[in-house]
Amino acid sequence: MGCQSYTLTYDEGVKGWPSFYSFFPEYIKGMNAYLYTFSGGNLFRHNVNPLRNTFYDNFTPSSITSVFNPEPSLSVKLFKTISFESNSEWSRESLVTDLSQGNVNTALPNIDFEQKEGEWYGYIRHNDGITNYALRYSNGIGTNTNVAGPNNALVVSFGVPIGNIITIGATVYTLTNGAAPVEAGVVDNLDRVNNTLTVDSSAASATAPVTGDFIMFVNNTLAESYGMRGYFMEFKLTNGSNAPVELFAVGSSVMKSFP
Repeated sequence: MGCQSYTLTYDEGVKGWPSFYSFFPEYIKGMNAYLYTFSGGNLFRHNVNPLRNTFYDNFTPSSITSVFNPEPSLSVKLFKTISFESNSEWSRESLVTDLSQGNVNTALPNIDFEQKEGEWYGYIRHNDGITNYALRYSNGIGTNTNVAGPNNALVVSFGVPIGNIITIGATVYTLTNGAAPVEAGVVDNLDRVNNTLTVDSSAASATAPVTGDFIMFVNNTLAESYGMRGYFMEFKLTNGSNAPVELFAVGSSVMKSFP
């Protein structure tokens, strides 16, 4: 079994090893105030290329990985936002807690962070399409009284009000005898007067409900989420610039999670 290779740097100022580099030299030597390395039988002199993060003619984005864990204890926390101070925009590569995975959203499409008062700021959301019943509310409607129609337009009727929480686009599940919920389809239409749902059960992952099934639903995971829960949150940010970049601080709005 082979060993993993790493290239690290030592900083006299902090008396430690703060950084990993993306290049793996065959040989390394300091001489006449320059750093020289060999790769593929070729000699390279470092710190003379104006392009940052470019070693042996290959560019690698900068990245930083760290953990938020204020007041380490047995309490679960809610991580609501992530922000950073920098002279350049960074991108979110991953947000992970011990309970879930998520991403960052702003009011702008395809943008992780937007600048507010000198900081880059974004709201933390769960990853779309990931449903964890232990983390977010699953709402039950009740036992249906009738199911009719083709699989791509099933009309599911109830003898009780379907309520105001369910929305078009919600994922419907059936629940039987305490077993795990089974995906039944996606809500295409609602009739709150006649207490019916029109459900598309044509997807391969869906099992069409039948009369007498107990029906529950989960609204859009991304739209309904408001942060990530966990004892800690690990984040990874990346920057694809080949110019000098400084990252001064990374922060998060954190509060105790109250079930």
